[in-house]
Amino acid sequence: MDTWVVATTLIAVYLLITLGLAIVANRHLTVDMEDFLLCGRRAGFIVLYLTVVATFHSAFAFLGSGGFFYTHGVGFWAAGAWTVIVGACTYVIGTRIWALGKAFGYITPADMLADFYESEGVRIAVAVVSVLFTILYIQVQAVALGYIVEVATDGRVRAELGIFVMLAVAAIHLMIGGLRAVYWTDVFQGAWMYIAIWVGALVLAFELFGGPLELWRAVAAERPEMLTLPGPHGFFTPGMWIGMVVTLSFGIVLQPHMMIRFYTAVDGRTLKLLGATIPIYLMTLFIPAALVGMGGAVAMPEIEAADRIFPELLFAHAPAWLTGLILAGAAAAAMSTLDSILHANMTVLTRDVYQRYIAKGRSQGHYVLVGRSIVVGLLVVGYLLAIQEGSDLLVAIVSLSGSGALQFLPAVLGVCFPGGRSFSKAGVTTGIVAGVATLALTLGIALPLGIELPWEAHPLGMHGGVWGLLVNFGAAALVSAFTRGPSAETLERVHGTVEKFVYGESE
Repeated sequence: MDTWVVATTLIAVYLLITLGLAIVANRHLTVDMEDFLLCGRRAGFIVLYLTVVATFHSAFAFLGSGGFFYTHGVGFWAAGAWTVIVGACTYVIGTRIWALGKAFGYITPADMLADFYESEGVRIAVAVVSVLFTILYIQVQAVALGYIVEVATDGRVRAELGIFVMLAVAAIHLMIGGLRAVYWTDVFQGAWMYIAIWVGALVLAFELFGGPLELWRAVAAERPEMLTLPGPHGFFTPGMWIGMVVTLSFGIVLQPHMMIRFYTAVDGRTLKLLGATIPIYLMTLFIPAALVGMGGAVAMPEIEAADRIFPELLFAHAPAWLTGLILAGAAAAAMSTLDSILHANMTVLTRDVYQRYIAKGRSQGHYVLVGRSIVVGLLVVGYLLAIQEGSDLLVAIVSLSGSGALQFLPAVLGVCFPGGRSFSKAGVTTGIVAGVATLALTLGIALPLGIELPWEAHPLGMHGGVWGLLVNFGAAALVSAFTRGPSAETLERVHGTVEKFVYGESE
């Protein structure tokens, strides 16, 4: 049987399994916003672990990181640094966010920040930035799914049609089962993607080179520039390396789909254990990605689109059944993040916009219905972005998305760490706006529209996300020095809850 038939059939089976899980999840669903949007705040360790790692490691890791190793060489081992920091952020910041969410019923990141800073302006700023920058993440997953379908069908299904079908499946699955469906399918997808990338990378390493060690020897002999810094294209300068570490750790953790997961944990101990262990999964996934990318640089040096190196190698050198299973794993990697981002944006738009400003006091069922309708709109926007020319820069777009969420860091630190003078609502709002404006100038907001800013254009070689964060902190501190901060009552209520969690009872 032809490879494309096997691969396409296995991807179709995978999609049917995810829809089946969504239907089962729907039977446990109640007409309640906390149940639909937060899985009733009852997520245990195993489910939370696999949904967090599956959401964090998406097409960015499965396809984009291989493409980045293929293009820029060993410098992408910077990934090891940010995966460790993600665990530390979860352990220290994520647990405090969980404690505040449990105490005050927060559902979105904007709920927490608007409550502490006593400002609807803060809510609006956080909601707008959340949606704008995570829509870019939808673009990344959709583009990857288009790649996978086009390669799996050997070009018989165009990427545009593949993107539409996969987006529609993700949207239907979310609308049927809410966050519970997302979590249940992420358990399945998180395990599948991890096994698939390791098996695929090892099979290719032995098939092409005789094993991983021989692969590295071949890279050293034939492409020695791949093992140097700042790399064959001079990308990994110290400033860019530091910038990517900051952006892809703090920036990704502060994205709404990740922060919402903190709210869903059943208790604080679960999040602490999560923070201590997720770097194991996150870091080790980049080992096979390096084998694919670096080995591909030797085996297929002239490939047109670097992000396609893994599926192209599989089609050329792996058995049909294995290619199908691994491409389905790649689809799982993209879908597990796509449905999470669709859910997060639906939650923000329903809770922070519709319920707050358009239709207050409606029934829980009404808001759930509106949330489902919003998913359809997000699907359309994601599709239009994904078919834009130049949208194949997966790691670059993820970096841009993380850079936007990174601008929440000053505000979040002010909430989660008592002591000293707090930022004011005017300071926080000014900081976010100034940070995003700086980001637009230094990283290139036009990038997802197909206009790539040369990396050399970053001031002093520093990643634009870091410049945005520095300006953000400075503006927030300056404005806060001349404006009133949160009231004493709010400081006592919120910071008191944090202190009780940190120094008193953990649950």
